[in-house]
Amino acid sequence: MKKHNGMRPQDIVILLKIVAYRSKEWRNIDLANDIKISASEVSEALNRCKISGLINSKKRKVNVNSLMEFLIYGLKYVFPAQPGPVLKGIPTAHSASPINEFIVNGLDTYVWPSVRGTHRGQSIEPLFKSIPQIVQEDQLFYELLTIVDTIRIGRVREVNIAKEELEKRLKHA
Repeated sequence: MKKHNGMRPQDIVILLKIVAYRSKEWRNIDLANDIKISASEVSEALNRCKISGLINSKKRKVNVNSLMEFLIYGLKYVFPAQPGPVLKGIPTAHSASPINEFIVNGLDTYVWPSVRGTHRGQSIEPLFKSIPQIVQEDQLFYELLTIVDTIRIGRVREVNIAKEELEKRLKHA
């Protein structure tokens, strides 16, 4: 059995992408291509997730309850987010759907820095470097990542909304 040396941010991104696939068949190379990560890193991430109990022993199905528990109670401590300088980028956290549908404008705007971005706001480092380039291709994946960023950086009200939205999306995974 391999030793677990701790989770990495891309592990969460990979699990969320698997959830976004819904029940579609996928291979490790699909994850690698979709997230723009090496196939070997996908394999290592799936092994870490298996050891952590976040994916089943065959590394094919996410343990939704365990993932939800980790995202809600542990993520902001393991992978905290700190607002950075105001930059152009892609909206995230409560500045993007689905959270922005519940929050009145006027709060801080958060973005993942990107030259292709259309909004200005305080920058947040994404969980994995390729996120700003890939989220536009998969709406559910984008929503899951913005929910996760809300949990990482949000205030109590925003985090409570994010928890409800996360539960809705993971319930059907």
